[in-house]
Amino acid sequence: MTIEPIMQEKTINITQLVQDSNDGLSAEERTELKQQLADKLQALDAAQKAEPLARARLQLDASELLNALGRRKEAWDIAREAFFICMQQESWTDAVEACDVLFQAQQPDSLAALGMGIWLSVTFPVDPELTVAMLIHIVDETPNDSDGAAVAAITARYVVDLRADDEKHESQSFLVNNLIAMVAQRHSNVQDQEGLDRWLNHLQLRDPQIFLPRLAQVVDAIVGDKWWFERDVLRARLPD
Repeated sequence: MTIEPIMQEKTINITQLVQDSNDGLSAEERTELKQQLADKLQALDAAQKAEPLARARLQLDASELLNALGRRKEAWDIAREAFFICMQQESWTDAVEACDVLFQAQQPDSLAALGMGIWLSVTFPVDPELTVAMLIHIVDETPNDSDGAAVAAITARYVVDLRADDEKHESQSFLVNNLIAMVAQRHSNVQDQEGLDRWLNHLQLRDPQIFLPRLAQVVDAIVGDKWWFERDVLRARLPD
């Protein structure tokens, strides 16, 4: 399988869209979030005997609200517990969502959580929209001239082509094509389709057998020695 991104006429700044989604809260919005948090915590308290995964999802909802309110250490602690429950239940999508919450908690190990979430989202058949969101974080976290951002962007396109259903493939392809074009512009000042083709060839970004191992190296660099699970054990659980 080869990757053939198309340069759009107008490139959207994907990472800026993501960053702008967390603007400052008004007093009214903060009050509403606090009420939502109180409701979630009450539901959690009432769910002591609930199924583990149902409880973990409530924890993730509460953690997202805590992050939004700036209570990031509390969000981290609750989301980390939820992560291990999701892993035990082999609910990979929920585990990735937990990693996303942990990354946004901005704690010392948040980057490691991001790396683990990316590994899970690429390795297992997780919703491509969530996988793309995780890969966009790598683009945000790397310098303009980083090949790692290019590898993350092209992997996003690969995942969309592999997993997106017919209904969503066009819109998700548009998003990731813009992501690739944006990364190419900031990496090598690519301005047109011809330049994009040269850039893809130069960085060897057309063949997943080449760029996926490079993504693994990026993830290894992000996580370091802080893995919370044994990857070889999880690979053995992959469907045939």
